[in-house]
Amino acid sequence: MKKMKASSETFLRLSAVIDRDIKKFMRNPIVIGMSFLMPIIYLVIMGNSFQGKLQSLPLVVINQDSGRQARDLFDNLRAVESGPATLTIFQAEDEQAAIADVRNGKYKAALIIPSDFSKRVDLKSRPEVGLFLDNTDAISSGTIIGVVNGAVTAVRPSYVAIREAADEIHVRDANLYRNVDYFQSLVPGVVVMAIFLGTLTTGVFNVVMDRFQGIEESYLLTPLTKANIVGGLILSGLAITTAVSILVLGVGIVMTGIPLPTGIGALASLLVVIILTTLCLQSLMFTLLGRADHPRLVGVLSGFMNVILFFPSGAVYPTASLPGWLKSFAMVNPEAYAVDALKALLFKSAGLTTVLADIGFLTVFTTVMMAAAIMLFKRTL
Repeated sequence: MKKMKASSETFLRLSAVIDRDIKKFMRNPIVIGMSFLMPIIYLVIMGNSFQGKLQSLPLVVINQDSGRQARDLFDNLRAVESGPATLTIFQAEDEQAAIADVRNGKYKAALIIPSDFSKRVDLKSRPEVGLFLDNTDAISSGTIIGVVNGAVTAVRPSYVAIREAADEIHVRDANLYRNVDYFQSLVPGVVVMAIFLGTLTTGVFNVVMDRFQGIEESYLLTPLTKANIVGGLILSGLAITTAVSILVLGVGIVMTGIPLPTGIGALASLLVVIILTTLCLQSLMFTLLGRADHPRLVGVLSGFMNVILFFPSGAVYPTASLPGWLKSFAMVNPEAYAVDALKALLFKSAGLTTVLADIGFLTVFTTVMMAAAIMLFKRTL
């Protein structure tokens, strides 16, 4: 009898704890909604950010030959564009301008078909085409090499000797930058990830914790304005996160063997990009969580924001191959601009002028988000 009574009391106590926890959860509709939506959004974002085969890689073709074989090669590339859609083909006439556009990131590669291409094919005199690659994106450049080689193969005669024959068409590919392996290519994304993680432990996170513990009421006894509070917390978070991000960048450079940028200008450019990216994410999170009153919301929203900002940023998968709607989102994603700028500075030996467009977007985004954060922040109970 006593055992049954003890078991009944234990069950009642467990039921009380379970009931209380469920009621607390049910009283928070935001957490309920996010618990349902986040797995679905993860599926949509991650499923479209890692699609396996790359698509829509921009290739510019400079066809200086009007012969049949040159037309056949171009038609083969068009077939790839309209079929598996691996490439998006552009045409240009100026060879040097096209190569410059590859350096600037407009295209992934430039294919040069020389004026004597068809003639050399007819004479079986070692015809060649030139392929200039942005090899800082190893996945994209490898894919383009494979596609172009396939298009060239289709122009060859059906019989190919075991040894290299004089009538074979050769693709002479040239990397515009030093070799960048996959391990090295991840460093810009790792730095941006470090910045994002820094925003979760500084800035608005401290506001949410103060509000949750009741400490925030002390702000009401001071003459501090909303701008003072928001600006001060963002700047303190900026100092901490920037220091951590620079440390992560240094460790990443040492681990992967990336040559350290030389010159004050290059180092200053890296610092500017890191600072602006930190301000972007700090002000964005402040706008989203400035009125939150429970640390659980920070955890829920941070996982969601990590997925939708990081994976479509180009850190691990080229944005050129994203579907249209996700590519449009990447155009307003601050992490995409940060990754692009860091890749240019680390792998292309670019200067500040090369990444001015990225810096301009980060500056405007920070200004808008900072104003929104101050406006939405609540300085009342």
